[in-house]
Order: sequence, then structure tokens, then C-alpha cells
Amino acid sequence: MTDIRVRGERVGPAVTLGLLAAWALHDAEELATGPRWIGENLPALRERFSGVPEPVWSAMAAVEPREFAVAVGVMAGFVGSAAVAGHRTGGRSGFYQGALDGFGLHGLVHLVQAAAVRGYTPGSVTSPLIVVSFTLWARERLRRAGVLKPARARDVALGLAVAAGATVISHAVARRVVGGC
Repeated sequence: MTDIRVRGERVGPAVTLGLLAAWALHDAEELATGPRWIGENLPALRERFSGVPEPVWSAMAAVEPREFAVAVGVMAGFVGSAAVAGHRTGGRSGFYQGALDGFGLHGLVHLVQAAAVRGYTPGSVTSPLIVVSFTLWARERLRRAGVLKPARARDVALGLAVAAGATVISHAVARRVVGGC
């Protein structure tokens, strides 16, 4: 595949396929720490954030480690598809750019969560080091190449909805897979 050059800059595989690599590193942290952290901290979180509706806590408590791992695997398919779409189009793909923006916003959510609990939360170490940094770097490379689409409020809302939907689908598939084991 040839690199696409616009305005003297090229959008190479580090920018596009790098999304999958950055996501994999980040999710490795979540896989390694998430289920145990939730199990150890859920009672204190429920007490401290008593205004959060009970169904949220119940949903968190119900996720089994195997289900979480399968859901991460399913999400890898979404992120991988976005990265490939970005690579094939020299970064022009709206799917890729939306996934990139969603990835960056996801990293910011982790930082807000860590600030809210005043400590570590799963994903909070790799968020500033990998997620947010990679997103800003990749967006700058896309901007320099002249292919970055402006982020509009409706695009951000759509990206968040797609990310939430992908998460719900991932967990639904995982429940079927784990339940069928």
C-alpha cells in the first residue's frame, strides 16, 4: 500500500495502524487490573458515590473477568477495522477519525475517573502516556497532511454513541460466549 501525500506530509501506518497498537497497550492495562480493582473497590465506591443509580453498580459487579476479556477481544475487532480503514484511505476515513477521537475521549474519561476517586483506576496510567498522547500526535499528523476533518459536536456525540454501542455489543457477545462455555 502506498502512502498518500498531501501538503508534503504523509500519513503512514504509525498514524493509522498505530491506533490498534495504542489501544492494545491501553487495554492490556485494563485487562490486567480492571476486574480485581473493581472487586476490591466497588463497596467503597458505592458508599462514596451514593448518588449513582444502583443499576450502574449492579452492572459493574456482574461483569466476570472472562466476560471482560472476551468483550475486549470483540472491541479489538472494532478498533482494528477502524485502523485498517484509516490505513487504506491515508487517514481520510471518517470511521478511523471517529474512532481516533473516541479513543482520545476515552482516555480523558479515565483521567476524570482517577481524579474523582483521588487515586488509581484501571486505565489511568496508560491514558496520559499512550491514549491522549497518541491521539493528539495522530490528529496533528492528519492535520499536517490536510486530511483531518473538523470535529463537530454532533460527530463527538455520534462517536460516543458508537463507542457505547460497541461496548454494549461486546459485552452481549461476551456473555453468550462465556455463558456457552
